[in-house]
Amino acid sequence: MLRACLTALMLPLLAACGADNIYAPMEEVAARAYAEPGPAKLTLLTAINNRSGSGGHSALMVSGSQRVIFDPAGTWWHPTAPERGDVKFGVTPAIYDIYLDYHARPEYHMVMQEITVSPEMAERALQIVQAHGPASKATCGQSVSGILRELGFNQVRQSWYPDRIMDDFARVPGVTERKLFDDTDDPHSPGRPPVTFDADGNVIQAG
Repeated sequence: MLRACLTALMLPLLAACGADNIYAPMEEVAARAYAEPGPAKLTLLTAINNRSGSGGHSALMVSGSQRVIFDPAGTWWHPTAPERGDVKFGVTPAIYDIYLDYHARPEYHMVMQEITVSPEMAERALQIVQAHGPASKATCGQSVSGILRELGFNQVRQSWYPDRIMDDFARVPGVTERKLFDDTDDPHSPGRPPVTFDADGNVIQAG
């Protein structure tokens, strides 16, 4: 991941590694909490460069008593998804779609690798990502792979490189995979002018 995130820091096309430390009030986090119906799951989210095949960013979505995205050193933001220490809360289906759309664009596609886990593992994952704290720049791969290993996924080697983590996770029994391609830039994409949101988080003006 070091090569990818160093490239992202020099070329603001990806803008995925190196966000500021943010701690939203706990009251807002509690108010926005969302639990996805169905079994507990973990989803590894990887941005892959469409030309080189290299990984640009790693994140981990945890769906247990609530659904969050651990987005270490990420730059994605939305007013209805409060953040505390690189953990995005309130990940409703609409927010998840916006997150994916932000990363999927002409230069990158998203790979979503999902596995069903026990409720106990999901709760453990929620605890770990919240205890992790803000990640340093260019350490998204190290952070995500370390957490997967801490949860017992020993097939995943700790790595800087999101594409290697993705390949390792694909070998875990029970993992399913889908990809999202998007050949358009839109208001959610990095490098675009800022957007204005209404109270419900809808885009009302592109800068």
